[in-house]
Amino acid sequence: MSHAIDQLNRPLHDLRISVTDRCNFRCTYCMPKSVFGRDYQFMPQDQLLTFEEMDRVARVFVDLGVRKIRLTGGEPLMRRDLESLVSKLALIPGTEDLALTTNGSFHITRIQSLKDAGLKRMTVSLDALDDATFMSMNDVDFPVSKVLEWIDVSANAGLGPVKINMVVKRGVNEHAILPMARYFREHCHVLRLIEYMDVGHSNGWRMDDVVTAAQIRDLLHADMPIEPLEPNSRGEVAERYRYTDGSGEIGIIASVSQPFCGDCSRARISADGKLYTCLFAINGTDMRGLLRGGASAAELREAITAVWQKRVDRYSELRSAQTEDLPKVEMSYIGG
Repeated sequence: MSHAIDQLNRPLHDLRISVTDRCNFRCTYCMPKSVFGRDYQFMPQDQLLTFEEMDRVARVFVDLGVRKIRLTGGEPLMRRDLESLVSKLALIPGTEDLALTTNGSFHITRIQSLKDAGLKRMTVSLDALDDATFMSMNDVDFPVSKVLEWIDVSANAGLGPVKINMVVKRGVNEHAILPMARYFREHCHVLRLIEYMDVGHSNGWRMDDVVTAAQIRDLLHADMPIEPLEPNSRGEVAERYRYTDGSGEIGIIASVSQPFCGDCSRARISADGKLYTCLFAINGTDMRGLLRGGASAAELREAITAVWQKRVDRYSELRSAQTEDLPKVEMSYIGG
């Protein structure tokens, strides 16, 4: 089977499926309470793709060259019986990696059930080690200790190396960078420090709030010397570094200051079945309508190929003051 290539010669290699737009956190940089309050209308259940529909569309993506599938949200574990979706996706021939991004706030018994269903790796979001900072960012008073337990149990269950995603926002949690780096180096997990991004319109993003990758790198290097590592694969989003004393690895995701659009190989399916070819996309292509209209695998393949072959997205490379007010899809809807 021929694989899909876009206008900038980028292959289709990664698929991110947002399984729900709901989340039990109200992180200030993603789903602030001022927007996502008690009266906020999330998608009705019948608008969400069913697990069978997600499986059908994922099989076509794998046929077109996808090798890595990641489940996101919202918070994916808000979706009831997520294990049944994991078990379906794990059986797709050609899938080399099946991962989940979560806030780690659920009962730890879920970890083994996800592993048993076929999950390969766990990524956990955590923005500070001190409760005061973390609780002010998640805005639901969820404690750090519960997330750390989730990370350790995930690693012990074989869902590692566990990656920890930390969004760094100036004036909010940059003081937590070094404590996070020291802690996860000691515990042999991979911390990934993410520049605060202008996704959607809810987070009030400004360039002034960004602690750049260069600033993060200099801060780390002064405390614990690091050196660059080669990427694991083309299209990898994190710049990889290792500690020069051999004690582990750390990553920096520089989507604002050093965009990596040139190698982006990711497609995204939103919770209601729209196909997006960029995290910062304005419009998606309706896959749900095709799935529910009885489209065959060949017709789905044709539709996805047509979208990918026209793809020219490189928002982060074009980002400037002029792009700040462009309409964009919320992170909670499209997934990270």
